[in-house]
Amino acid sequence: MKVIVVGAGVVGTMHAWHAVERGHEVVHIEREAEARGASLRNFGQIWVSGRAGGEELDTALRARELWEGIGARVPELGFRAIGSLTPVRNALELAVAEAALARPDAAARGYKLLTADEARAHNPALRGAFEAALFCERDAAVEPRTAQLALREALLASGKYTFLPNREVRDVIGENAVRDDHGQTHTGDAVVLCTGAWLGGLVREIAGEIPVRRVRLQMMQTDPLGEPLTTSVADADSFRYYPAYASEALDALDSGQAQDPTAAAHKMQLLMVQRLDGGLTIGDTHEYEHPFAFDTLEDPYEHLTRVVESFLGRPLPKIRRRWAGVYAQCTDTSRVVHRRQVRDGVWLVTGPGGRGMTCSPAIAETTANELGW
Repeated sequence: MKVIVVGAGVVGTMHAWHAVERGHEVVHIEREAEARGASLRNFGQIWVSGRAGGEELDTALRARELWEGIGARVPELGFRAIGSLTPVRNALELAVAEAALARPDAAARGYKLLTADEARAHNPALRGAFEAALFCERDAAVEPRTAQLALREALLASGKYTFLPNREVRDVIGENAVRDDHGQTHTGDAVVLCTGAWLGGLVREIAGEIPVRRVRLQMMQTDPLGEPLTTSVADADSFRYYPAYASEALDALDSGQAQDPTAAAHKMQLLMVQRLDGGLTIGDTHEYEHPFAFDTLEDPYEHLTRVVESFLGRPLPKIRRRWAGVYAQCTDTSRVVHRRQVRDGVWLVTGPGGRGMTCSPAIAETTANELGW
């Protein structure tokens, strides 16, 4: 079988990976020299802890298993089974963590409530003030800026993979074929469009208006911390954002503890992961209303800096990079992804939202299974 994959972000690359793994030939088309969208502009977190139960959690857990296996074969991914800590500072926040522990799927997520001393023993960089921390053993990390490159090198070594950069697909031609802006037609047994947040142009022409929206976020990265941050770190605002923490305790937190005005205005939470070079990737904000701003705002970065410094108990290293990114999210946020056949032999796969990096291996595996690869 020959599979045409359009889009070289992490979702498209994982579709190529599964096709090659099953013995098929892949032609992978990317409109830029390298993917430059949300697949790079994220934390590199394999984030199980906050996922909704049911299909979303099952997908995240399967993806976590796949990431670990792929990481063993492609060490350049930088896969680390580091887990995560969410420090809590008062009774309201602690009650949300305790409610999470009472979930029937808590063991599958690897939840454990640690005292402050236990959390610091697990992650000595957390020298700030907090009362306890929710640990999630199943969370992990990879390097987002280089993951697709590492996977592509492994795919090229298979002899079954061709990468065609700087080509924008303009048309779907009949069955199982697309034409690019070089005038070349690519024909296979299946075409999978993994277009990320590119929802206009070809996608609109062949699929119309789909139930997927674009979301913009701001993030930053620092110089090396100078010591290991042995887990990823979240703050209690992540309880407000992730569906796994929905509970009466969360309702009490929402009503009894107002979010910081900057965090509320920009729909913020803290997520923080250390890169292999020692720097910290820190975010993030959420913007849903179009048109998006073309510039970044400083207030969210100042808020994140204050929160991080309060957990570390020390000044944040110099900020090296700031950026904004846009990802595609199903408008029904309970859906893991929008997967739909849009023409004979042509499927559109988009809209995983902030779950793209986490869930991409399992999303692609499901596509491969459903298409009978």
